Amino acid sequence: MAILLDKNSRVICQGITGSAGAFHTRLCKEYGTMMVAGVTPGKGGADLDGIPIFDTVKEAVDQKKADVSMIFVPAPVAADAILEAMEAGIRLIVTITEGIPALDMVRVKHTLERWNQKRKPEDPVRLVGPNCPGVITVEACKVGIMPGYIHKKGPIGVVSRSGTLTYEAVWQLSQLNLGQSTVVGIGGDRLTGALAEGINVTYPEAENIKVGMPTEVQAHLEAALHPLGRELRASIDFYETQSDQTVGSVFISGGSARSDFVIQTLQNELMIPCKNWNPSRFLELTLSPEKMGEIEQVAPQLAVAIGAGMSTF
Repeated sequence: MAILLDKNSRVICQGITGSAGAFHTRLCKEYGTMMVAGVTPGKGGADLDGIPIFDTVKEAVDQKKADVSMIFVPAPVAADAILEAMEAGIRLIVTITEGIPALDMVRVKHTLERWNQKRKPEDPVRLVGPNCPGVITVEACKVGIMPGYIHKKGPIGVVSRSGTLTYEAVWQLSQLNLGQSTVVGIGGDRLTGALAEGINVTYPEAENIKVGMPTEVQAHLEAALHPLGRELRASIDFYETQSDQTVGSVFISGGSARSDFVIQTLQNELMIPCKNWNPSRFLELTLSPEKMGEIEQVAPQLAVAIGAGMSTF
């Protein structure tokens, strides 16, 4: 069962008059997404290929009944755009913009938490991103920058921190006739970035340390994993409530999948079996044992987090 988006989602683009916003709005519309409006302050009254442009999100919500926003505004003002969408009544905010200052996102997170405390638990405002490829419910609605043609409709849900590697994972699934329901890109570099900051090393150094996971740095990564685990748990609970199905396993891939500590910590947080997912086992290759060993080492990094109740897997 799909989550977050369906064919009835009414989507706006904040930053629609920028080059990226205009380009991806057109592609989303071509995919079949109901793009009902765009928002750029000072450009109200104009349109993009028949899509009306408003000065504020409130106008778009009031006049076009929008409930989803795709944000392409520049990083210095992206946090304000997120809060504007929240206050206007948007239920799902997908923030594509990268490079938003961390303190800005801290402000957004705290404001969003306080806002949701006033709403019904079953109807929160949800934020995906920032620095993410977006969300797609296959053959129904695309909100983001992912190429639509690589997806194939089916029962598998995909959640990923990476953009390009999400596409790679989806493409491999589609080639194996394993269709997807909803694919969610939650934004990149969270775990390794948090570890690098916590122990004051560079990102590449943190990536290597994460694999070996010396005892003295486990607490830093565990602190970064707990919030992620809680968010994934909430997503799983939402899926199970909406679909009346149980998620039996969570498959971890990407750089983090090389760490037994990461897999075990997420398993403890989610209370669901977590496994290393290695897509190379689906490949029919004739290579030397040495080359196959190299592929098996690299293959888990082709995606980042794939979670699904895959009874046919």
